[in-house]
Amino acid sequence: MGGTDMSAGVRHEAADPAGGERLRRWRMVLGGGEADGTGCALGGRDAAMDAALGALYGGDGGSRKGPGARSAGLGGSAPNVARWLGDIRTYFPSSVVQVMQRDAIERLGLSALLLEPEMLEAVEPDVHLVGTLLSLNKAMPETTKETARAVVRKVVEQLEKKLAARTRATLTGALDRSARISRPRHHDIDWNRTIRANLKNYLPEYRTVVPERLIGYGRAAQSVKKEVILCIDQSGSMAASVVYASVFGAVLASMRSIATRLVVFDTAVVDLTDQLDDPVDVLFGTQLGGGTDINRALAYCQSKITRPADTVVVLISDLYEGGIRNEMLKRVAAMKGAGVEFVTLLALSDEGAPAYDREHAAALAALGAPAFACTPDLFPEVMAAALEKRPLPTP
Repeated sequence: MGGTDMSAGVRHEAADPAGGERLRRWRMVLGGGEADGTGCALGGRDAAMDAALGALYGGDGGSRKGPGARSAGLGGSAPNVARWLGDIRTYFPSSVVQVMQRDAIERLGLSALLLEPEMLEAVEPDVHLVGTLLSLNKAMPETTKETARAVVRKVVEQLEKKLAARTRATLTGALDRSARISRPRHHDIDWNRTIRANLKNYLPEYRTVVPERLIGYGRAAQSVKKEVILCIDQSGSMAASVVYASVFGAVLASMRSIATRLVVFDTAVVDLTDQLDDPVDVLFGTQLGGGTDINRALAYCQSKITRPADTVVVLISDLYEGGIRNEMLKRVAAMKGAGVEFVTLLALSDEGAPAYDREHAAALAALGAPAFACTPDLFPEVMAAALEKRPLPTP
């Protein structure tokens, strides 16, 4: 009885255009073969899309085998991969293409093929591809490096265009507010705040406010008011965070009122501050992978602090410490005790909840330095709060 009902249901849907569209979609999802149960055949563009999906996700990739089933594999050769990359860019939107490229690199081990210039020219650039290229940097032949830099630069420019204006506007406002002075010159008076602060001195007979206390802005834009140290974990799991942090570092460095230092670390510490005028140089100065020694990195950062009360240290790490845990915590406590604003970001990316060392995160929270993940969109607000010494907008 059940089989008869199913057969009747399939015939009914086939006769109904809306039902036929549902069958087509289910066939694309299930991948064909006897097990899908739709009885729907694909042709033309649909068949080409199914073949592109099957090359990545079918056969050994996890789908069932059988007559008409997807057959997986890109052949492990540059021509096949290049053709497949062209196909998915034809049939799918950019956001989907980026996901499929990432899956191809992870599932089918195509990293080595990215060392060929013609392959790089065929891919859709995104943050995750940049992370993969940076991890391959040492193995990359000279003939590929120029193309790789062009791919990385395209992504960096897209990110700067998206993030720079909002970051500068948000932080400029925070710097101005943090620089308010009680005896401002006439043209530096913040009249809105001054009036609000003196409303109790309103004289009805004169219809005016007598300002006993003036509130004004300092000249934050004319001299360095704050120092920011970005301390970035360059272990392999932090690839996307390294990309975003490098872009933000370059944006901060372009602001004259912020002295920015950028430090990357694994078991060694590298200061890339002198390359901040070009985030692409910063990225190629990193070395993704390896161990992690947060304590050593923080020791270096601590040695560079000259004005603790005007300094913000941003540690970007998943906190899987390979160094001396107690010394790391003592260092954070010492910096906070001296007046440093300390921010711990478990990730600076839009990839969702990160994996991290929960014990270390709890220990930092107990010191008054809560650790949390941060999206690129939220980062300007986090930095603004740190510069103004107010509670951080944790998610």
